[in-house]
Parts: sequence; structure tokens; C-alpha cells
Amino acid sequence: MLLKRFYDDGLAQASYVLGAETTGEALVIDPLRDLEPYLAFAAAEELRITHVTETHIHADFLSGARELVRQTRARLLVSAEGGAEWQYRFDAKESAELLRDGDTFTVGEIGVEARHMPGHTPEHLVFFVTDGAVADKPVGVFTGDFIFAGDVGRPDLLERAAHMSGTMEQSARALFQSLRTMREFPEYLQVWPGHGAGSACGKALGSMPSTTLGYERLFNWAFQVTDEDEFVQQVLAGQPEAPRYFGRMKLLNRNGPPPRPTAAFARVDAAALASTVERDDATVVDTRSTASFTAGFIPGTIHIPASRSFTTWAGSLLSPDRDIVLVADGEARARTLVRELSLIGLDRVTGWANIDVLDAWRRSGRAIDCAPTVTARALAELDEAQVIDVRAESEWDDGRIPGARHIFLGDLLDASDELPRDRPLVISCQGGSRSSIGASLLRARGFTNVINFTGGFAEWQKAGLPVETDGSPATR
Repeated sequence: MLLKRFYDDGLAQASYVLGAETTGEALVIDPLRDLEPYLAFAAAEELRITHVTETHIHADFLSGARELVRQTRARLLVSAEGGAEWQYRFDAKESAELLRDGDTFTVGEIGVEARHMPGHTPEHLVFFVTDGAVADKPVGVFTGDFIFAGDVGRPDLLERAAHMSGTMEQSARALFQSLRTMREFPEYLQVWPGHGAGSACGKALGSMPSTTLGYERLFNWAFQVTDEDEFVQQVLAGQPEAPRYFGRMKLLNRNGPPPRPTAAFARVDAAALASTVERDDATVVDTRSTASFTAGFIPGTIHIPASRSFTTWAGSLLSPDRDIVLVADGEARARTLVRELSLIGLDRVTGWANIDVLDAWRRSGRAIDCAPTVTARALAELDEAQVIDVRAESEWDDGRIPGARHIFLGDLLDASDELPRDRPLVISCQGGSRSSIGASLLRARGFTNVINFTGGFAEWQKAGLPVETDGSPATR
């Protein structure tokens, strides 16, 4: 039996290829939209992709399962569990084999048993794997977004992302019962989860690529809570804000995502970039570092640094219905970012400009903007300024600048019409990166007196300035 893990850092997502050495067949589990890695691995190992499955209807990326089936003529096997309200939908040209709790199938000498483990989603399956060449008992389980290293999948996304009201508590109770069911299985089982640290599909995921069921029973917080009501309270508390694109991904993956586009994109010069900035149906995204953007940028551009969080913020802040032009450090970086955007359905990337376009922009006589910044001590003296804290709610609850207003970065565009234009707006986060994104969003919306607090709340605390928390006055 061959097992290959594919990990995408931007999505903190793991997919897998399971190969049967005796027959050359292979199963792909939870594939991304970029199919080349799976096809290349199968070719290198002389495997035929004969089966494709996924643990559930994903919210954080576009599934590649249906397209992979179209390209390889493999069997598509997906969940039939979860009730009528949330089922995979297929048109007349598609076919899929629907799996229910306890159903089995084989991939060469490998036996796979599907078990229904609802909670993260109603239809969620896990797959127990038996290497029939050497054993008659399972060696491990692909847990998808059910059990992670150190955490469990959040049960609130149907309500908070797909807007199915009243489902959070019901899903949390289903998750508790699924965890109880997992206590029936041997501790030695390997656990191959669908996400690692950095994913928004849980709140405290570990970075280990795999774990064991026994280890998780000992050290995963969710297995330690034996009272159902207490578990419901704990699992729903402190979950990170769901990225805004999650709801759209759920619908597309349920109904059938579009094929990945293959259109080329071209390098653009300063003149073309100027035309793009002025268009109402296009967005120019500057992907340089926070320091570089702060030092000088083209007016009207949005700043989203090409970091591990690029996909999350792009999915939350960019529209799939607008053309996108990237400002990037070279063509290789631009193409990498195009791939990342395609994984979450942002397909309208029409061009890219190298970072030296700013020099050409200046030479053409066009103005370059610079982002005003402020230190913690100077901010403390700005009585007329309104501080906008764009951090997550959990960070805000732990402590904040007195008098600040909390607007999560993902919600800033929607709230911009409520913000004053007759006083300075100081955008603050923990360390300056998210606030730079937020400040660029407001400038692109026409706000002229926007200041980035580059040191963020961390600098404010280090300076010994007053801190406010819920239910307590400002303290030093």
C-alpha cells in the first residue's frame, strides 16, 4: 500500500492518494482543484486513478473531485448521509456512487469502509483503511474535518457560512456523539486529518501531519469533555470568524464547481495598470510586503501580501465577478498566486505587473501614494482620531485600545459606509499586516484620512499604555 499526502500551505489543507501496489489502482481523497500533483504522482508510481472520494462538502476550497473523475474515468464515491437538506447534486450527465454508514469498497488489495461521523457537516464521512496484503484490520482512518491533531472540526459553518440558521447547536451535539462513537475503535489507528495549523475549519489545530486515535484520546481537548452540554458550549466558543467566501464554496461544491480555467494571463505595463485602476469592474491587488506597500503604492490598489494568509484574505475581500490584476515580484510569484486564487474560485485574473511598474508609474508623471503611519505614543495623543480594530473577536476580547471600534477585517468593506469621513481613521491589528490591508480598502473607497498603526496592539501593550477588556476599566 502506498500513501502520499499532498499539503497546501495557503489553505492548510491535506489531500491524499492511496495506491494499491498489487493492481496499480489508486484512490484520491479530498482533491483540490489543481489536479496536476495527483496525476503526476500516479504517473511516477505507475498507478491508475480508479477511485475518487471526499469526506464532505468542503467550505474552504473548490473540490477537484468531479473534474478528476472526468479526466481519469474513475469511480466517484460521495456521501449520501446527512438528510435531504444538504446533499450533493448531480446533473443528468454525471454519475456518482452514494455511500452510507458502513458501506465498503476495495481499491486493489486495500479495503475501505465509510462511516458516517456528522458534526462538522451533516453528511461527513470518515474512511477506515485496511491493507489487505498484510492485515485483516484497519491501519488508519482518513478523518477529513472531523478529528484533527489536537482539535475537532467546527460545527458552526452551516449556520455562519451557509446561513442555515439554528444548526450550530444541533451540529455540535452530533459532533459529541460522533466522538463517542470513535471511542469504540482501536487506539493504534493512524489518523490522517484534512487540515493542519492555520485552517479556519477549527480553532486550535496542531501542525502534526498525522496522529493516532490513542494519542488524541489522551491529549485532544474534545475527548476530555464527557458532558454533552459542556462540550457544546466549549466547541462553539472562540471559533474564528468564518472567511466570507466559505458560503459560496459550500454551494459550488454541493452543486458542482466549474472546471478550472486554462486561459493565459499577460504582463501589463503602467498605462494598462492605470486603466485597470479606473475601471469599476476590476481590482488591482498589490501583493508586496507590508513595509514595501507602506513606503509607496499606486493609488486605488488593494494590499494583500503574498503570505500564508493570502488565500484567506483574497477570498474574503475580492469579488469573483471582477477582473483581478496582480502586482507581484516576478512572473513565477504571480503564477503561484493565480493558482492559489483559482483554488477558491477567483478565476478572473487577467494580468500581472512586476513590482518595478511603480518606477514606470513615477516616470510617466503619475502620483505614488504613501501610507501614513503612527506610533503607539503618538496615537495616544490623537484625541480626534477613531481607532478601528480589525482583529478577530477573540483577540478583541482579550484586550484592546480604549475607545477603539471593532470591525473584523473581513467585514470592513460592508461597514465602510458607516465610518466618519471628517476625522482621522486609525486602522489597528496585532502587528500591522491586517491593518495595512484594511487601510488600503478604505483608501480605495475614497477615504483620505486613513492611518495605519503599523505596530498594532502589540506595540501599544509594550509601550505600557492603557488596555481595556470586557467588564473591566482600562488598565496598564
